[in-house]
Amino acid sequence: MFTNLTKFHIATTIAVVFHVIGLLGLLFFDKAFFIAATPYNLLLSFILLIWTQRDKNKSFFIFLLITVFIGLAVELIGIKTGLLFGDYTYGKTLGFSIKNLPLLIGINWFIIIYCCGVSIHTLLMKAINRIALDTGKSPMVIKALSVIIDGAILALLFDWLMEPIAVKLNYWKWNGNGTIPMKNYICWFAISLLLLTVFNFSKFNKQNYFAINLLLIQVMFFLLLRTFF
Repeated sequence: MFTNLTKFHIATTIAVVFHVIGLLGLLFFDKAFFIAATPYNLLLSFILLIWTQRDKNKSFFIFLLITVFIGLAVELIGIKTGLLFGDYTYGKTLGFSIKNLPLLIGINWFIIIYCCGVSIHTLLMKAINRIALDTGKSPMVIKALSVIIDGAILALLFDWLMEPIAVKLNYWKWNGNGTIPMKNYICWFAISLLLLTVFNFSKFNKQNYFAINLLLIQVMFFLLLRTFF
């Protein structure tokens, strides 16, 4: 019965179960307990992405480290100066912090960029292969621009969806009148462009169906919370 299960099926099942439990817990049960469990859910998603990545090579891990490092660096600049995203501070939900910066935020950057990059790349490769079959030419420049720009737009839309819920769950808060500034989204888009450029030109296997599933699961998770929480 379960002989055809792959690691992608297993990882997706685990992610669905944990997000459904978290969603129900936040909506109907002990909110404080399930909010406190956020770092573990984030770490689980990260581990499952690493596990399902095909042909893990040096380029993949270099991309991972660059994304985590840049994510942490821009967030540190952001909370210390307010120049990048606006005036905001992190709460306690995301766990262990150094200089008021949760270390898991770097992993969160990786999860979002990787999932968005893989999703757009997978969608485009089908179209690119079709064009190559029909014309004998592979429009790789168009593909690169699409992965970078469309992936950054997707990451931006995900941030827009997540922001109000992140504040309610005490991931972070916006100081002053609490309004999310426009430059938050501008900087999110710009940094996503940079990281997706690294993603596109890094030489590793970008076919990971679990990454697509995880993005869809998280979109539904935050959409339902944004609607009912």
